[in-house]
Parts: sequence; structure tokens; C-alpha cells
Amino acid sequence: MNGRALAVVVGLTIAAGGGWISRGWFEDAQRLTEERAARLVADAAMAREADIAGVVESRLAELDANERIIDRGVIREIQKPIYRRVCLGDDAIRLLNDAAAGRTAESTEPPAQMPGHPATAD
Repeated sequence: MNGRALAVVVGLTIAAGGGWISRGWFEDAQRLTEERAARLVADAAMAREADIAGVVESRLAELDANERIIDRGVIREIQKPIYRRVCLGDDAIRLLNDAAAGRTAESTEPPAQMPGHPATAD
């Protein structure tokens, strides 16, 4: 019976080892299938993106540069005004006209003397 028990133990060990090896092969096959499917999906995505990139590049090659620089000068009209008597006195008009012409005024003193009668306090 010892020989028979030993044969049973050896048979069970071989069966367990064979099952363990076949399970490993099965899991490896599943991983390989998943890897191949992922690679196919990635290759399809890359091919699709390459097609889109080709279309964009061909469209960009057809375009011309549309950059234009428009330089428009600013036109300034400068008039040198001549002040006229509207509400200013003769001396103020003379000073303004001299300043507009770039001349220095002769004097800021009025040409005539002030009146001689001072104001009285009431």
C-alpha cells in the first residue's frame, strides 16, 4: 500500500503542477490578447490622427500669408489762432496774439496810468 499511496501522491502532485502550469498559460494568453487589442486600438488612433494631420498640413500649404501692415499717418491740421475781441480787453488780446506768434510781450504794464481818484470807503 505504500507504493500505491506514493503513486497517488505523485499523481496528485503532477496533476496539481500541470494545472498550475496550464493556468499560467491561460492567463498569459489572456494578457497577450489584451495587449494585442490595446495595440490595435492605439494603431487605429494613430492612423486616424495621421490622416487628420495630413489634411491639416495640406490645407495649411494652400494658404497664403494674409498678414498686412497698414501704416496710416495721422494728419494734423494746426492753425494758429488769431484772437479777436469778444470779451477780452485790448491788452489781453495783444498778449495772446504775441504769445501765439512766439514774440515776447513788451511789457505787462498797462500803457496808460491808472485813474487818479481812489475808491472811497462808505
